Amino acid sequence: MLALRLLNVVAPAYFLCISLVTFVLQLFLFLPSMREDPAAAPLFSPALLHGALFLFLSTNALGNYVLVIQNSPDDLDACQGTLARKAPCPPSSTHFCRVCARVTLRHDHHCFFTGNCIGSRNMRNFVLFCLYTSLACLYSMVAGVAYISAVLSISFAHPLAFLTLLPTSISQFFSGAVLGSEMFVILMLYLWFAIGLACAGFCCHQLLLILRGQTRHQVRKGVAVRARPWRKNLQEVFGKRWLLGLLVPMFYVGGENSKHQDK
Repeated sequence: MLALRLLNVVAPAYFLCISLVTFVLQLFLFLPSMREDPAAAPLFSPALLHGALFLFLSTNALGNYVLVIQNSPDDLDACQGTLARKAPCPPSSTHFCRVCARVTLRHDHHCFFTGNCIGSRNMRNFVLFCLYTSLACLYSMVAGVAYISAVLSISFAHPLAFLTLLPTSISQFFSGAVLGSEMFVILMLYLWFAIGLACAGFCCHQLLLILRGQTRHQVRKGVAVRARPWRKNLQEVFGKRWLLGLLVPMFYVGGENSKHQDK
C-alpha cells in the first residue's frame, strides 16, 4: 500500500514534468525554427498555425486533467442517502478504493497519473484527457521529427528511418556529431510516441466500455450489465452538448451524471 501511495504522488509529478518539457521545447526550439520561412504569409505562417494547434491540444489536455482531479467521484454521501430512501446502490456500481480511501459510484479504475479514481463524475473528462494527450504527444513528435530532419539533414522518407534514428544518434552523440540538445529532442520523440500510443489505446478501450455500458471494475468482477442502446450509454457519459465539451474543457454538458451530482 505504501508503494501505491508513493506511485500516486510520483506519477502526477512525472506527467507535469513531461508537460513542462514539451512546452519548453515547443516554445524555444520548434516554433523559432518555423519562423525562418520568409515566403510565408504573416497570417498563415507555419509558426502561427503550429502554435495555435498545439495550444488548442495542450489546453484541452491540461484542462480536462484538472477537471478529472477536481471532480472527484466521492459518492459515499450520495450512496448513504440512497440507502436511507430504501433504494440501495447496486453493489456492482460501487467500489471502495484503498488508495483514495473512499467509495466511488460506478467505479472504473484508479488512475495514478491523476492521483484520483475514475467514476461516474469524471469519466468524460478522463476520456477527453486521454484523447487530447495522445494528440498533443503525437503532434509534438511530428514537430520534433521536422526539427531534427532540418537540423541534422535526415530524411524520414524510409519507413525504418525513425526506428534506426535512436541507435544511430547515440553513436553520433558520443562521437561529437550530435549536440546534447539534439539528442534530448530525439529521446523525447520516442517518449512522445510511446505516451501517444498508450493514451490512444486507453481512450479506445474506454470508449468501447462506454458503448457497452460497462466499467473496468465490472469487467474484472465478471458483473453482467443490462443491455441498453449504445446511443443512450454515450449520452449518459458525454451529455447532450457533447460537441461543446469536446472543444472546450468543461464539467457540466447536460449529461445525466452531471444532473445527479448537482442535486
